[in-house]
Amino acid sequence: MAGFLVASMMPNPRARRVPLWMSVGTGLLFLALLLFLNVGRWLVREDPLQKATAIAVLSGRMPERALEAVRIYKRGYAPRVWLTHSTEPGATLAQLSVRYIGEEEYNKEVLMRGGVPEGAIEILDPPIENTADEMRTIGEVLEKRGPGTVIVVTSKVHTRRVRSLWNRLAKGDGTAVVRGVSDDGFDPAHWWRDTQDALDVVREVLGLMNAWAGLPLGHSRSQ
Repeated sequence: MAGFLVASMMPNPRARRVPLWMSVGTGLLFLALLLFLNVGRWLVREDPLQKATAIAVLSGRMPERALEAVRIYKRGYAPRVWLTHSTEPGATLAQLSVRYIGEEEYNKEVLMRGGVPEGAIEILDPPIENTADEMRTIGEVLEKRGPGTVIVVTSKVHTRRVRSLWNRLAKGDGTAVVRGVSDDGFDPAHWWRDTQDALDVVREVLGLMNAWAGLPLGHSRSQ
């Protein structure tokens, strides 16, 4: 009886182990939830505006980005606006003998209607297929014009990936000030509530992973 009482009073290693694993699992679950809830905020990474050589409007989300470029131009931050132009869908439509003006032409029209003089607008070459191409093209033009700064306008959810790609592909060409559209509809605090926001977050996270890995995968078309 005495032996039984002594054995029953001794601590059970398994009894200690179960609460430990439960604590670790709960902690990991809490961390995963925290990351999930805050990834939208984390993806938004903007720089303070400063005087620049030009404002570069990335392809996609027309006309939001062009309208933001108008606002920045009117505040006097840069004397010129650069537009990139994508190979698609123009190349595919040309094979079907379908005329396509090009997103850059529509963006140019938006800029001009917003008060940017036609002479201050420049469409950059070569054509681009994705954001990585845009960073290379903008960087090369900036480097040719001399050391300077470019304000890169994109969507808020896209800002961190743009910064990452610029640092990897064009940092030596000059300084990039990355700005999101000021009236962007993306809700970083509740991104999971909207289908488009959720798709944007998934695409950006995967795009960032690809950039961090050295761009082993081709990027999707500019967004």
